Amino acid sequence: MSQSRISRKVSCSGERISGIDNHPLKDESVVVMGQSRIEEDLLGERELPADALYGIHTLRALENFPLTGRTIATLPEFVATMAMVKEAAARANQEIGALSTDQAKAIIQACQELRAGKYDAHLMVDVLEGSGGTSSNMNVNEVIANLAARLAGKPVGSYAFVHPNDHVNLGQSTNDVLPTAMRLAAFRVSEGTSPALMQLAGAFSDKKKEYCETLRLGRTCLQDAVPMLFGQTFGGYEAVVERHARHVEELRRQLLVVPLGGTAVGTGLNSRPGYKEAAFRQLSNLFGDEVKPAADPFDAMQNLDACARLSAELRNSANSLCKIANDLTVLSSGPGGAIGEIALPAIQAGSSIMPGKVNPVVPIAVCQAAFAIAGNDAAIAMACQQGLLEINCYGMLVCDRLIDSITLLQRSTTIFLERCVRSLSVNEERCRHNLLASNALATALVPEFGYASVAAMVRTALNEHRSFLDIAIERGLLGQKDVHSLMRRAAVESTSTE
Repeated sequence: MSQSRISRKVSCSGERISGIDNHPLKDESVVVMGQSRIEEDLLGERELPADALYGIHTLRALENFPLTGRTIATLPEFVATMAMVKEAAARANQEIGALSTDQAKAIIQACQELRAGKYDAHLMVDVLEGSGGTSSNMNVNEVIANLAARLAGKPVGSYAFVHPNDHVNLGQSTNDVLPTAMRLAAFRVSEGTSPALMQLAGAFSDKKKEYCETLRLGRTCLQDAVPMLFGQTFGGYEAVVERHARHVEELRRQLLVVPLGGTAVGTGLNSRPGYKEAAFRQLSNLFGDEVKPAADPFDAMQNLDACARLSAELRNSANSLCKIANDLTVLSSGPGGAIGEIALPAIQAGSSIMPGKVNPVVPIAVCQAAFAIAGNDAAIAMACQQGLLEINCYGMLVCDRLIDSITLLQRSTTIFLERCVRSLSVNEERCRHNLLASNALATALVPEFGYASVAAMVRTALNEHRSFLDIAIERGLLGQKDVHSLMRRAAVESTSTE
């Protein structure tokens, strides 16, 4: 598709060497002169830097999509999996005789260097390019082709030896390569997500054991409810975080089913017999996990629902962390003028004007990450919904936002664990004070004295600004020595969620 000539300008006159404009468009037609080269596509000729490893397709994308200021090189896992796909395809095409040994060897070496991050400066297409991924695919193809040429001692921009379309992209289409690479990139990035969540769950388990006998006031709708144990509080946090860890791991495994081999729409047009099987075998070897072909390639070409499901679970996980973070913020509030039942580690000053103030900065950061992940999930859901007919052309947005959500969840989980949860402590004296000053034991007396009678006592305590326990003891319903045992019994037996 892309033909190339290298053109060097005469130093003084600026004239081109005689005959260059009429030179036949052959890949070997390279004229060495100055600091630029000319490449041609179906839209015409364009001038590129002579040593640029990208080509005319990349150049046009740079002009057309100046959107985020972030290039595909800012998604190193995606670049790596794209290069893996290209290497697997080259190995497969060599295996079936579609590429020569020299061509395959040069492409393979170029892919390996690309995976090592050596040429990120030439991967210049914006992450939200609007070509449905073609610009990203061609950027990679062009860099690999030019690297292969250079490795073979041929001029950059000379595509007779290895052509971006005819050789690097052989047996492929953007439409099967890009969704394959993005799924594998998300799979690889999310390797640490479940372990991070499990470590956080483990920290809550440790707190559950540490404070298994510490009584506290359970609250519903931020109002006094019934006695409970702090161990139960931390146990609830452990359970939800562990559940999310399992679900994330289950969902990320679905990303190993990919549409590679479907080429343009799922039919496999222009791939040769034996290519698909060889490509999946080679890709699995390179990737280190078994990569599987979709049962229905037409389904896999069109639909990104596996990405949407993982995104939704990342959002759910982040939401649960946000809820826990908010709980810790409330329970640590004050500390002198509010609840103050837990103390979060003091890791930085909280105010530029109020001396000694320390804010719950880590819980706040966890919540902010959750908000961003929710936004990413909304964008991913819309992108998955808007795919039309045989492909989804919004794959790069899904890839970018999904990787961002994975990264945010992993980092916020780790920060939450290391900078907050592990070092938090419970103020047992404050817990007891708040519990005794509340109406928490009222519910425990209902079976013996009736709801209406106990409710009247609660109202009396509130009206007289006295504690419910004082009223109950004064009326002979409770003995002072019975209070602690009754509180603990209520905490162990209570399952109220009202």
